[in-house]
Amino acid sequence: MKKAILCSAMFLGSLAFAQNVGGDKDVHGCIGSAGYTYSQIKNTCVRVFEQKIKLNDVSSDKSYNSMTAVIFSKNMTRAEVFIPHEAAKSIILTRKGKSKIWKSGKNIKESYVLTPFKKTGYQIKKDDVVIYQ
Repeated sequence: MKKAILCSAMFLGSLAFAQNVGGDKDVHGCIGSAGYTYSQIKNTCVRVFEQKIKLNDVSSDKSYNSMTAVIFSKNMTRAEVFIPHEAAKSIILTRKGKSKIWKSGKNIKESYVLTPFKKTGYQIKKDDVVIYQ
């Protein structure tokens, strides 16, 4: 009888604990504590650190390094950039015509530009200053 009561108490306790895990879901259902952020281009939750295109912070005056990721739309006309510590979780940059430059819209305070860098990489500029590559 004691085992049954103990097992029941443990079961109920685990249910109460499980209710708190994932309690930090955003409006899209992405669990931030598990590293998920909503991607506007993929229309689902993604982990920025698991994306194929990752860029490192070029600023050397910080005591830590940060990184960002880029996700392209299938037709490569839009690029979603996840900039840490910005108000928006991600910024959509668009490409005009056959250009290899993606730019932020006019409704964003700062100007972001994504360009190819060297043979296999990219760099992001904020107001004409390289911040990631």
